[in-house]
Parts: sequence; structure tokens; C-alpha cells
Amino acid sequence: MKTRLVLLPLCALALAAGAPPPAKDAGVSITVKVTDLRNAKGLLRACMTTVQSDFPDCKKTASIHATSVTAREGGVTFTFDGVKPGRYAIALLHDENSNGKADRVLGMMPKEGFGFSRDAPVRMGPPKFSDAAFDMGTSDRELTIRMRYML
Repeated sequence: MKTRLVLLPLCALALAAGAPPPAKDAGVSITVKVTDLRNAKGLLRACMTTVQSDFPDCKKTASIHATSVTAREGGVTFTFDGVKPGRYAIALLHDENSNGKADRVLGMMPKEGFGFSRDAPVRMGPPKFSDAAFDMGTSDRELTIRMRYML
């Protein structure tokens, strides 16, 4: 059995980040405050999905909300607009070298930072959707996600 440690290929996150944002009047907003970024190198890539089987890769569904912002030491804030009510999970990648993928040591241990909604626990692989999922209603919402680094 192959063990996937932490971040699987979040490279799809990079592709999804280029998708146009939904229209503002199509839903509400989720403002995400990201803390504990270790430096200002590269980009912070974020994706949010309602599809369990698509988390944390966010590459198989059209219902993804994705964005990327310039990293800033300490933290950044960004907003997902046009969010419909539902159960969502967010995955973050601090793509320090802006190469559009999650770099790893020996193909397993992530060299770059990661984070998940609800500060979902990371064990011998990425968290389950249910550990990171939160319910989004009809009002704007704010979340805080802490970045984590293994190296």
C-alpha cells in the first residue's frame, strides 16, 4: 500500500486558480485569513470544494472556488465570492517557488506549507473531507486557517 503523505498533488490547485471567479450576486462571501506564513516567497494557492472525492486536490469538479495571492510573511487575507450554501472544505498550498505544484522531499514529505479549513489534522496523509468540512449558509463568513510546514 502506497502511503501519501500530507499534500498529494495540489498541482491541480494551480490550474484551478486561473478559473474566473463566480459572479458576486451568485452567492455570499467567505473571507479567509491565513496565518503563520513563514516568508513572502511565491504564492499562496487556495481551493474550496463541496465534493468529498475531490479534496484536497480540487481538480475534478466544476464546483471549485480557487484563487492565488502573493505570499506575505506572517499572513494574508483573501475572499471567495459567489459561494452558494453547502458543505465545503478548503485546502491551501504555500507554493514558495511558484512552480504550480506541491514540492516534496523523496516524493513524500512536503517541502512547502499547507493548511486546511477547521485546522484539520494531518497524520500519514492529507485530512479527510469530513475533518476539514464546514457548513456555509446564506450569510458572509470569515475563517482563519493556520499554515503548517514540515521542513
